[in-house]
Amino acid sequence: MPDTRRVVIAVLPDVDLLDVTGPAEVFALADRETGGAAGYRVELAAPARGEVATSAGLRLVADLSFDEVDGVLDTLLVPGALEAGPGDGNPRVDADVVAWIARIAPLARRVVSLCLGTHLLAATGMLDGRTATTHWSAAAQLAAEHPGVTVDPDPIFVRCGSVWTGAGIGSCMDLALALVAEDLGEEVALAVARQLVVYVRRRGGQSQFSVPLSRPPAARRDIDELRMFIVDHLDGDLSATALAARMCLSERHFARVFRQETGTTPAAYVEAARVEAARSLLEGTDQPLDRVAAACGLGSVETLHRALRKRLGTTPAAYRRRFRMTA
Repeated sequence: MPDTRRVVIAVLPDVDLLDVTGPAEVFALADRETGGAAGYRVELAAPARGEVATSAGLRLVADLSFDEVDGVLDTLLVPGALEAGPGDGNPRVDADVVAWIARIAPLARRVVSLCLGTHLLAATGMLDGRTATTHWSAAAQLAAEHPGVTVDPDPIFVRCGSVWTGAGIGSCMDLALALVAEDLGEEVALAVARQLVVYVRRRGGQSQFSVPLSRPPAARRDIDELRMFIVDHLDGDLSATALAARMCLSERHFARVFRQETGTTPAAYVEAARVEAARSLLEGTDQPLDRVAAACGLGSVETLHRALRKRLGTTPAAYRRRFRMTA
């Protein structure tokens, strides 16, 4: 194991502040939890040394210019930024920055992009033939501009060999925790998550939108409360009959109200919530499939297989192989 894990974060003008400070805080806490044994050393690199404005209006101070970065890196971390002025909303892809990444990336053990930084990695060609993700709002553009990249807009992050790509913003914390888990083990990553008061460390295959957040709030408060009840009681009786009784409505009237408020049927919503829970268990545990199926309310391994094939186009075993971060 190296004495020092050198992490260089590329800081572009108007970069998302959290995509820089979030991972830096995770690495700092990992050092604290291990008494300095983690050995992370974070450096900020920018086109020029000195202050760099962020999208939040606050300023960061770059330790190095891009030209001054040399030597061996453990991790190169590349957040992105939006173009300012006319054409606002497009990822910023500067040719000089792309050339620098292409030169520096071979010096790093792993390369990580956050949010719109995936567009910079794609422009170097290093994502060709790989699966990658980015912020959901820019995924279609990434796929259109880089047909050699398999763009998956759903996960919060994707690992493909030594290259990691993330959805950015809040998910930068999840990706950084996954890097710590790879380096130091799950226990250290969990200890860091506790220090951050993170309710649960999300795994890479989780959707950028959880089931409760995938639909706008309902006009009826009782329907919103029912949606949360479903997520909290996945292993219980969530049949339309039971849910209608809980709402004190006839089954027919309940089905009509639920669809009007959520845009989907009660059965489809329950299945989506159970599949999301199954994904989390497949990624984060080694529980056998029958226990996974029972815990999330799908009942049997056959039902688990059927639900994952229907919603994700894959099997539980294949999903676990792809998204299980550590043994």
